[in-house]
Amino acid sequence: MTLVSVVVPVYFNAASLRSLVFRLRNVATCIPEVDFEFVFVDEGSGDESFSILKEEILADGRIKAVRLSRNFGNNAAVLAGLTYASGHCLVTMSADLQDPPELIPDMIARWQQGFEIVVAARQGRQDPFPTKAFSFIFNRLFKKLVFPEFPAGGFDFVLMDHRVAKLLVEISEKNSYLSGQLMWLGFKTEVLHFDRLRREGGKSRWTLGKKIKYFIDAFTAFSYLPIRLTSLFGILLAVLGFGYAALIIWRRLTYAIQVPGFASLIVVVLVLCGTQLFVAGMLGEYLWRVLEETHRRPPFVVASTHNLDWHESASPGADRRRGECRNCGSGFV
Repeated sequence: MTLVSVVVPVYFNAASLRSLVFRLRNVATCIPEVDFEFVFVDEGSGDESFSILKEEILADGRIKAVRLSRNFGNNAAVLAGLTYASGHCLVTMSADLQDPPELIPDMIARWQQGFEIVVAARQGRQDPFPTKAFSFIFNRLFKKLVFPEFPAGGFDFVLMDHRVAKLLVEISEKNSYLSGQLMWLGFKTEVLHFDRLRREGGKSRWTLGKKIKYFIDAFTAFSYLPIRLTSLFGILLAVLGFGYAALIIWRRLTYAIQVPGFASLIVVVLVLCGTQLFVAGMLGEYLWRVLEETHRRPPFVVASTHNLDWHESASPGADRRRGECRNCGSGFV
């Protein structure tokens, strides 16, 4: 039978986990011709999330849990789930029930029709205004400047074939944007649309700082536009600066300026210094990401697993990029 893996990153989601598991079970019941496994990846939550997962494992053997040693970020949690999942196709979704699990059967049907990536794109969302505004700006810019085929509402809820998941794990790129990587791979893609629901319980940990880092990671990973704009901005200011300098020299030679002005000097110094710091900061963003890649650190560290075997067989048709430390027995990826 076809095995479908549902990968769910978990971070302070105790309020919604039991409801999510209940609805996932109902989805599995609706399509008995398909086998399911539910792989939950806890990102070091400080609430009861992992305790709830262990309770659910006792009630349902299809549930598997991976606990990371700390919060490495949502992308790392998704990669951990993809690494341990065994399905012929894999679904990634959030744990806060804003992505409806009931959409999974339609996604599976599209995959069975030959689409290797099935994207559940947001066409509307019941979120606070700041969240909707940030999402609107980010997704429109990413669609306009990077991938024209990128869904206007963005997406996190996606089904992918096992070979697509294998490639994502093999890329193992730090500080990147998984949705962008899926678009970059170029496989046959189908887009479904849905309205993102209001968060049922708990508090979102998607802070402004994380959103800004997410924004920078996405554009620096897939577009040279930021550094190109920085270069153009520097050239523009340089041209204006030379022009202003020529004007000052000409006016001084013609005695139009009797006494040199202190204010104009300060303005020029401040503008040029600010521009230099801005350009240096933009270059630093790229250099820091290059440095991160050279460290060769794993994208995540697994503290423990439940209902999973370190040495279980690879995904159907795929090799797992997972190992075991021979000295201490701890897992690493």
